[in-house]
Amino acid sequence: MTKSGREIVEIFEAYDLTGTAWSAAQLTGCDAKTVARYVAVRDAGGDPLDRAARPRLIDGFMPKIEELVDRSKGKIRADVTHRKITAMGYRGSERSTRRAVAEVKLAWQAGRRRRYRPWVPEPGMWLQWDWGEGPRVGGRRTAHRDRGSCGRDPGPAPGDGRAGPPLRVHCRDGA
Repeated sequence: MTKSGREIVEIFEAYDLTGTAWSAAQLTGCDAKTVARYVAVRDAGGDPLDRAARPRLIDGFMPKIEELVDRSKGKIRADVTHRKITAMGYRGSERSTRRAVAEVKLAWQAGRRRRYRPWVPEPGMWLQWDWGEGPRVGGRRTAHRDRGSCGRDPGPAPGDGRAGPPLRVHCRDGA
């Protein structure tokens, strides 16, 4: 059982006071081996609250599980995965397989999550237009104005004014 942060601090205080694991264990009410273990971690510069990851039976099959999740685009079920890795020699439980598949799917989805970012237009990528009537040029109505994404305004487009505004869509940026 892991000690709480306060209990670990009490172990360190007792050890620093007495200088021996046996005496510190009597003061804190735990085993001398526990005191020795926490003091060794502290002296090595480690964090006594960190837990070492224990090897699992399924660790050798994680690359295959990752491959199956990737090939199925995150849709494969854990029971199907369990059948496949059992045929490959896995001797662990289906519960361990469910946990491993859930872990791999979570990582797979995190790598493919849509990111919402502000829209930043690039020159040559977009075209803006309006359907409004422009100013009169030489007594004639202008029908349509377009503005390239780079911000240049070509000015009014002359039209005859009888058929309504024509739609001119072109790319002036060469892209």
